This record gives sequence, structure tokens and C-alpha cells, in this order.
Amino acid sequence: MASLKENIDKNNLPTHIAVIMDGNGRWARGKGAARIFGHRNAIQAVKDITEGCRELGVKYLTLYAFSTENWGRPKEEVDGLMELLVNTLQKEIKTLHDNQVRLQTIGDISQLPLDCQNNLAKAKEATHQNEGLILQLALNYSGRWEIVEAARKLGEEIKKGLIQPGEIDEHYFAQHLQAPEVPDPELLIRTSGELRISNFLLWQIAYAEIFITPTLWPDFRKENLYEAICAYQKRERRFGKVLNPIG
Repeated sequence: MASLKENIDKNNLPTHIAVIMDGNGRWARGKGAARIFGHRNAIQAVKDITEGCRELGVKYLTLYAFSTENWGRPKEEVDGLMELLVNTLQKEIKTLHDNQVRLQTIGDISQLPLDCQNNLAKAKEATHQNEGLILQLALNYSGRWEIVEAARKLGEEIKKGLIQPGEIDEHYFAQHLQAPEVPDPELLIRTSGELRISNFLLWQIAYAEIFITPTLWPDFRKENLYEAICAYQKRERRFGKVLNPIG
């Protein structure tokens, strides 16, 4: 059976793909298991999409791993997620490095458990010189939090007399977001069929193409990634303009 990969135009790849990884709990429930079982089985999906993006030549991949709202989940699930994060980082540092993947994060990492912070620091240090795919994990992150933090930083600059309010434009504001060096995503993928963006990259996805798939995240594989990219490549990106005006 032919792969959708054969239909992908390598000259029209999104530079940055962002993913809302959703459906772990429903996947586990369908198996008659606890939600953490779904999170554990989602690791293969992370590996697959990371490898798929790297092989194609996508430069940036951002995964919504843990939102600020996720702290409201049952304690045993949150504890299990944090333990899973620590264990996965320990196991995958060498693989990331060998494949020239650079790991970075957005979000308030200081609020994560200390062992999570330490393992993230080790993984980022071990991969910081890699020149392949940049894998960005959104951890303890929310879009509104990020925008408020940027506004707070700007307020401090105004207070110190470093800039006047009238000098602030979109570009200057964006420089105060979490990862200003990372281009905005051209493609946003959401799994599980839900039709919402869940407080994710609210500023950055202003003109992103959105691809919704009913596939639950633990079942997401390279072929699903190829499907999303093929759909992206069929769209006309106008950014609010008319590309082919008549008359």
C-alpha cells in the first residue's frame, strides 16, 4: 500500500508544526484502563511524529504536553504524568542527540517537580548544539499566561523608561513571548476530533492552518502526519488577502 509520504511536496513543507495531543484518556477508557495507561501508550506517537518531522525536514515541532489547567486533574494522574516525563527524558536523551534533535521548552517550568526540572535541564544541555529538528515541549503552559507574561515584561520596560507605549507594535510584543526566535506555526494539528484550540499558542496561531483528525493521540502515527501535511499543501494561504483578484 502506497504511503501518503509520496504525495508530499518537499518544497512546500510547513517550517513549524504544532500539535494538541488529545485523546489519551478516551483511548485508555476504551481499553478499560486508567487514564495514565493512555499517557504511557502515547509515547510511541511522540516518537513517530518527531521522527517523521525530522525525516521530512520540518524544522520546528511544538507539542502541547501539559497545560496550566492540567493541574486540576486527579493527583494520581498528574503524579503519573510527571513520573512518565522524567522516565521518558532519561531514556530518550541519547536518541534525541543521535538524531540531531534539539529539545527546548515553553511554559513556567519552575512550577514543575524538581526532578522534572533537572531532567529537562540535562536533556536541553545535552542537545543544545544539535542542528536538526527543534522539538519544543509546552509544559505548564497556556496561551493566556504567555500573553500576560509578555504584557508584564513590557510594563516593566515602560516603568523603567526603556520604551514608550506608542512604540509597541506587534513585532516588539512578539519579542517578549516565550520563544521569539521560533517562527509561528503554519500547521496546527489536533487529535481526537475536538474542535477547539484549548488555550494553545493563542498569539502564534493567528494564521495557522488547522487540521482536525478523529484519531486519538496514542494511535497517531507517521501516516497521520503525512495526511495532515498533504491537507495543508492543498490549501491557499492568503493571510487575509485576495491572491487572485478578478477585474
